Amino acid sequence: MARGREDYEKNPGLLKLLQTLSFLIVFVMGVVIGLATRAHMSRYFGSQTENYSFINHLSANMPHEEKTCTIVPVSDKVDCMSMETFLQPKNLTHGLSDDELFWRASMVPRKREFPFERVPKVAFMFLTRGPLPLLPLWERFFQGHDKYFSIYVHVIPGYKLNVSTTSPFYLRQIPSQPVSWGTVTLLDAERRLLANALLDFSNERFVLLSESCIPIYNFTTVYEYLVGSNHSYVESYDDPGRYGRGRYRRKMFPDIKLHQWRKGSQWFELSRALSVYIVSETKYYTIFSNYCLPACYPDEHYLPTYINMLQGSLNSNRTVTWVDWSLRGPHPATYGGDNITEDFMQSIRNNGEPCQYNAEMTSICYLFARKFAPTALEPLLKLAAAVMEY
Repeated sequence: MARGREDYEKNPGLLKLLQTLSFLIVFVMGVVIGLATRAHMSRYFGSQTENYSFINHLSANMPHEEKTCTIVPVSDKVDCMSMETFLQPKNLTHGLSDDELFWRASMVPRKREFPFERVPKVAFMFLTRGPLPLLPLWERFFQGHDKYFSIYVHVIPGYKLNVSTTSPFYLRQIPSQPVSWGTVTLLDAERRLLANALLDFSNERFVLLSESCIPIYNFTTVYEYLVGSNHSYVESYDDPGRYGRGRYRRKMFPDIKLHQWRKGSQWFELSRALSVYIVSETKYYTIFSNYCLPACYPDEHYLPTYINMLQGSLNSNRTVTWVDWSLRGPHPATYGGDNITEDFMQSIRNNGEPCQYNAEMTSICYLFARKFAPTALEPLLKLAAAVMEY
């Protein structure tokens, strides 16, 4: 039987009991609805996580312009904001333009102390059209020294180095652009290599090499020589002839005067400080881009001139890469398998002309040599242990 309003008024305890039961019913219904909603959301976000992992897997196979910091497989995903990723990028693939890359690489910490245990490394930068025919010799040279070097390779766009996953050259290609001999595009490639190598804060020395270069001393000797040096190694001299001052362009005046014009080998070795200057500099690079046109050969004049004018105190004015120009042609002599003997290799190592190193004289002046043909590989491998000591 239904109770009237007067019954509740006569029995206030019954009214209070009903109110309590109503509250409990509402509370239980809220809990049930909450649990159901939570289960639905878990299923939804679980499926989104699977989709996200699948998208990341696909991104690893996308062109470099679209890639993120994710490295294949997904389980090896890298935190883009971690100190490790910032200090030592593991993935050389990126979508930065040259201007963006040079701006990023030009950043220099104001704080002298490092917030990590820094082991200085030598960045070996290979500028090549495609394959590296002397690769096995370099792999032997690098063996056992992983903590002390980095490798960067600039090849023609679209070319992929065919190396094993255990090779120190594996995944060491940088995003590249077309290069034409004798044009400013060679400078662009050199600066591109420098900028990518500068992103690793452990890199302290930077050496430019070609596919025809070889190391003529073992890794320990090369490393200690470069890391311990007070100067960079960029050849810079005044050549009064047609192939030196004869390439000067009057439109460079007054920013670059004739008596400041210098020439030198393209194959350089730089300290970190000087490398930052090179990727940051725009004034003289623009002058060379505009006026040092064929047959001016900017790769032989830009660094020697710029460094001589503005950073001379940081430079030794010599190269550490031996080459034979005795043929007096547009290219140096190339040595094949028939030329490789122990006496020949020793003559390069012991060149007979001492040079200056940290204000003292030394008999070790060259660390690398070129040009060596692919046929030189087997004889070089046979002599490597006995002569080059690696």
